[in-house]
Amino acid sequence: MYAVIETGGKQYRVELGTELEVELLDVEPGQEINLERILLIADGDHASVGQPIVADAAVKAMVLRQSRGEKTISFKYRPKARSRVKKGHRQELTVLRITDVRFGKKSAAAEAQEVADKAKVEHDIVVAAATRQAAEDASLAARLAKRVHVGEGAQEVDGKPAAKQAKKSAKAAPAGEPVDKTAKAAKPEKVKAVPKTEAKAKAAKPAPEADAPKKRARTKKDE
Repeated sequence: MYAVIETGGKQYRVELGTELEVELLDVEPGQEINLERILLIADGDHASVGQPIVADAAVKAMVLRQSRGEKTISFKYRPKARSRVKKGHRQELTVLRITDVRFGKKSAAAEAQEVADKAKVEHDIVVAAATRQAAEDASLAARLAKRVHVGEGAQEVDGKPAAKQAKKSAKAAPAGEPVDKTAKAAKPEKVKAVPKTEAKAKAAKPAPEADAPKKRARTKKDE
């Protein structure tokens, strides 16, 4: 919903939340005022044009501050008359914010508040669901961490040492399968050490040469 208002001899198109600068008004900052001259008001595809103003319509605005516009320079020059006039001007302004636009029983502010309340309810539902899911995830993580915990060199199952769990499982074994408590792990066979003297003798004794040629015995002919 928007409206066309007139103030200070100028026309402005405004809607809810619009901030505009108008000609100086005799009001104080923080004051709420009604803009009476409403030339047109429209809501969707329906519009109402005033002759000259729209009946049963209202526009409310909040005064934010009093301000001044930018400086404008006016320079007049008359040739051959040695006349030069330079003037500066800053217009006094009032800054307004539109707080409501009404037409009949409809109010732009009420509709906006209804939409904001609906969005807040949806946001609260989403936040509550996210909080609940986070709590469930934290609880699940705590249960998993408690169920299996690895300590320094020992494994714990359900918060108890694994050795105790093994004893309990051995006690709970059926009668047909007795548990041999005296059984021990098989030890590797020891290798007999060879004395050092025998090892040195074997290393010093050369192996017989099978392929070496035999020397011929010397005779008297050779002498």
